[in-house]
Amino acid sequence: MAATAGSEQGSGALELLASHTCHGGLVRFYRHASRATQCAMRFGIFVPDGANAATPRPVLYYLAGLTCTEETFLIKAGALRRAAELGLVLVAPDTSPRDVPLPGDRDHWDFGVAAGFYLDATQSPWSAHYRMETYVSAELPALVAAHFPVDPARTGLFGHSMGGHGALTLALKHPTLYRSVSAFAPISAASQCPWGEKALGHYLGADRAAWLDCDAASLITRHGGARWPRPVLVDQGLADPFLERELKPALLADACRAAGVDLVQRLHEGYDHGYYFIQSFIDDHLAHHARELGA
Repeated sequence: MAATAGSEQGSGALELLASHTCHGGLVRFYRHASRATQCAMRFGIFVPDGANAATPRPVLYYLAGLTCTEETFLIKAGALRRAAELGLVLVAPDTSPRDVPLPGDRDHWDFGVAAGFYLDATQSPWSAHYRMETYVSAELPALVAAHFPVDPARTGLFGHSMGGHGALTLALKHPTLYRSVSAFAPISAASQCPWGEKALGHYLGADRAAWLDCDAASLITRHGGARWPRPVLVDQGLADPFLERELKPALLADACRAAGVDLVQRLHEGYDHGYYFIQSFIDDHLAHHARELGA
């Protein structure tokens, strides 16, 4: 095999669901029992050729957006060729717990299943399973480090839309875990848009002050460059139908400018919210992370 996963037995055992050779490396999809979410979780991973225990590689986690799964990015983003060239391991978790039916969790496309918002819910019944912050920032990286040839000291984080919100907020909340961050069309201020208000209200309760730790612009305003002294790359399409109502990139730019955060925010005429947009600029994001992670 061109790239070999580690042991899949014992504590934190993985169930292999599918395996595909791609650009000399391996794309694999797994299921495992999660302590954080108290249910089975799935993730996908790309391990480039040449990664092994003697030469562990930087690892880059991608957080997908609303309605997506662990497959979406690895199939649609066009990232694997360049990741193979740069020697980056890519990991794509699912976007929420599944198969733990809760009242109303499938009533709306932008809340519940496939809409975990990468936070730890505090309100019942969501708090029993919707603990995506702990899963993404603690449990999954430990599992990946135990089973795959990655260097945890060189970990980056990026994402799209809801996942861009997740990437920015988790990097700001856990700056010692991540050495690089970027986002495509992120929800910049989740406490100030309809998607965020719906999710944060249900997951965290009515106290809007409790929402601010899940709001990228607010975290930057309060903690700024002291919390994240490294560059932040953001791409945003100007033909995005969610631009003004949900994403509000100007709020992110204003917060970074005021706090002294090195934001590279690129605005692109004609590009919308989907994966054609992501495909167009994915190489730039992988290069950004490779530089920051020393790939």
